[in-house]
Amino acid sequence: MTKITFLRSGGSFYGFEEEGHTGYADEGQDILCAALSAMTMLIVNTIEIAYASDVDYSVDDGATNIKVMSKAALAEFEDDEKKRYAVSGVFCGYFYQLNDLAEEYYENLTVEVVDRDYAAN
Repeated sequence: MTKITFLRSGGSFYGFEEEGHTGYADEGQDILCAALSAMTMLIVNTIEIAYASDVDYSVDDGATNIKVMSKAALAEFEDDEKKRYAVSGVFCGYFYQLNDLAEEYYENLTVEVVDRDYAAN
């Protein structure tokens, strides 16, 4: 099972952590894993390239741990309100997309939200 924990501060999503294998199918055949991987890289590229903002991410394939965070979603790090809204919105959209997937793949995917200051990571 993959557990995805979204990170939120002051009501704004600024990142997420993914842990575990979905177990939906064998490696190389797992469409749920492929979807999560594609969506994760879409978020990284959107923040980094389209919004010209820094995004911190790490991928540990062996342990299946992925962490993606962007300070640009938070007022204490980003002055441009439109950029904050856009970056946080990408994370928010992913949160809702994954909740939809979790309804169908409830044995393979869980989604939660944790309120935590960016500095606590």
